[in-house]
Amino acid sequence: MSPWLLFSFVVGYFLLLLVVAYYTSRNSNNDSFFIGNKSSNWMLVAFGMIGTSLSGVTFVSVPGTVGGAGFAYFQVVIGYLIGYFLIAFILLPLYYRLNLTSIYNYLQHRFGMISYKTGALFFIISRTLGATARLYLVINILQIFILDNLGMPFWLTTVIILLMIILYTFEGGVKTIVFTDTLQTSFMLLGLVVCTIFIMNNLGHSFSGTLNKLGDLGLTRIFNTDINSSSHFLKHILGGVFITVAMTGLDQEMMQKNISVKNLKDSQKNMVTFSIIMALVNFLFLFLGGLLYIFAAEKGINVPPDDLFPTAALSYMPTAVSIIFIIGLISALFPSADGALTALTSSFCIDILGLKRKEHWSESKRRKIRLTTHFTFAFIFFIVVLGFKLVDNKSIIDVILKVAGFTYGPLLGLFAFGILSKRIINDRLSLIVCLLAPLLILGVDMINNIEWYQPQLNLTGQWVENIKSLSLSLFGNFKIGYELLIYNGMLTYLGLLAISKKTASAN
Repeated sequence: MSPWLLFSFVVGYFLLLLVVAYYTSRNSNNDSFFIGNKSSNWMLVAFGMIGTSLSGVTFVSVPGTVGGAGFAYFQVVIGYLIGYFLIAFILLPLYYRLNLTSIYNYLQHRFGMISYKTGALFFIISRTLGATARLYLVINILQIFILDNLGMPFWLTTVIILLMIILYTFEGGVKTIVFTDTLQTSFMLLGLVVCTIFIMNNLGHSFSGTLNKLGDLGLTRIFNTDINSSSHFLKHILGGVFITVAMTGLDQEMMQKNISVKNLKDSQKNMVTFSIIMALVNFLFLFLGGLLYIFAAEKGINVPPDDLFPTAALSYMPTAVSIIFIIGLISALFPSADGALTALTSSFCIDILGLKRKEHWSESKRRKIRLTTHFTFAFIFFIVVLGFKLVDNKSIIDVILKVAGFTYGPLLGLFAFGILSKRIINDRLSLIVCLLAPLLILGVDMINNIEWYQPQLNLTGQWVENIKSLSLSLFGNFKIGYELLIYNGMLTYLGLLAISKKTASAN
């Protein structure tokens, strides 16, 4: 298939986003950018959040996991579902009661300015790394399958994609993203459904027939009961719960869309509806992964997991299906990047620079600062995406969840201590606690999972073998999994407890 034809659809899709952005950003201001003037429709927010949460990682990486792990990823999805309900009925009431623009304002109310800025800082680090990892995955696929054939270097592709995102988000912000995410989620799900139906028809299977075939191959098994395994069902489910609470409930990008809804009741309806649809869509992605495994075996396709879906769609399917796949892929790219860029701009302006506290600043000055911040984060995205290209990891979903375990742990500990305890902390020491906790957990995890870090960091030498021996003597066959985030949050909580004292005036 002509790479120019595929690229023309990428450009056409972007022009459609620009049209939507133009109409939704008219008469916009800073409140439109940050919280959508608190007038977003909850149904649009719920549907659009699916695209933001799934992203290109789910679109490409989750189907790729089925060949090696079956449906085990659905253990994490069960945890996600529980986590979304915790957000709906514990965190959202708190955010609405305090009438927050940035959710990290809660930490200022509860602890003080240092804790507030610490929480915002960890969000900025977490979301920058997570969003750029997702962005890299999709840009890399577009590069390999389309733009290499056009002679376009990877760095230029990244620049063009980021410029596209800037053009339709820099003015309208959340107000625009609520609508563009809805559009993009529709196209992404269309790509998923069309590709699934085509492969089923090509293989001559029905839905139930495919499940039976996958069952015979042992690929539909969900629950892993080996307690030593990093994918034991309790580790995955509990990890999924806390990953959701941290990466959604304590994440400004996701929550700024929820708090842009008129009232708490609608926001809760949004979250519950979104969570149920998310579980169903994730199951469909796993089902597609099983189909791709069978399809690859029949066609003799042998590629890394993250390349399986794009290889099958662009090299073994009709032109129309390939075009729908590309539209679905870029629809998975933009929601994860545009929302992150907007949320990072919001958090830095409001939490770090104190834009809301500078009442003497004019609207034009605030706008100038917001735009400067927006472009600066786009440049940071560019640098970090190039960094991921150098590492060139072929299973990016594991990298994202691993990084989340470290960077969201302090946020989880801060919010948990604020909500569950009545004690107050020495605010000046909160940053030190939040830095030490993930560093200590990193050391423990490197000892426990040196086999995971070895290929990622290209580690060699006798000292690696010594660490493996130390891990065996300390942990036996037990491996830390996605519950890493829980350990990090618990250590942060204990650190905050150590710098706290009782007070009758604590909220």
